[in-house]
Amino acid sequence: MEQLENDFMQRFDLSKLEDFSDIDFIDNDFAIFLDIKDVPIFNYPTRIDLAVLAIPLQGYAHVGINLKDYFCRQNELVIIMPNQIIQLHEKSDDLRGIFFVLSKTFAEEIAVDIQKILPIFFYIRNHPCTILNKQEVDSIMKYHAFLWEKVKMKENIYRKEITQNILRALIFEFYNIFQKHIPAKKYQSRKEELFESFLLAVSENFQKERSVIFYADVLFLTPKHLSRVIKEISGRSAGEWIDEQVVLEAKSRLKSTASSIQEIADQLGFANQSFFGKYFKQHTGISPSEYRKK
Repeated sequence: MEQLENDFMQRFDLSKLEDFSDIDFIDNDFAIFLDIKDVPIFNYPTRIDLAVLAIPLQGYAHVGINLKDYFCRQNELVIIMPNQIIQLHEKSDDLRGIFFVLSKTFAEEIAVDIQKILPIFFYIRNHPCTILNKQEVDSIMKYHAFLWEKVKMKENIYRKEITQNILRALIFEFYNIFQKHIPAKKYQSRKEELFESFLLAVSENFQKERSVIFYADVLFLTPKHLSRVIKEISGRSAGEWIDEQVVLEAKSRLKSTASSIQEIADQLGFANQSFFGKYFKQHTGISPSEYRKK
């Protein structure tokens, strides 16, 4: 089934929006707009390689997110995460709102420590639509207007970095909003507890260990069972979570430290610079030195 999905399910990324008016971009990483009348309608299940943050200000949309139906109405925050499956069943003719769309890479670059947001991750996964009060909507609208102003300043050579840091602040605003919605004592299934324990183990050991077998041993599970649980809970494999943590750390060190690439390879537990370079390029498409120069 998964192979059939990979073969036949259409994937959607920001390149599909480049020809539409009233949408402003930063490369193929970020888009901001108010109206989806020109955006392609997903009238069949489509897997997206994007993070989408949207609030309808008028009208409504009936959408499928990971094959579950949701009616998203005025002042309701909608969050769709990368690799989820979406389908637009219906929308009102007057649907307008505020929209932020981030590539998976762009979203990863502004992400915060996964340990800080695990309860929020689970909440968003189970509640992609959250009703906001007027004060919360007004606050996010101010961010939207400010971000759009900065995105339009194409002569500013630091436009991308400015946008990323405003988005980081906005993400913490979202986290604060979600804290009010998450029950104080939220029941976690055994599988969710395993997922949380896995992510904590990865955050503590990824600089030395990248093997699923290692983390399965830490959690007293078979690698097969661990992989199955992680895939079921998050939609991604255990290996993908481990690789993401390593790559994010590598990107951070390449951009924010003066350490040589060989030193970073040593710090992240690679046998040598060559292995690190091949690993980094496999997951990002470019070499560490090319990334550092970007």
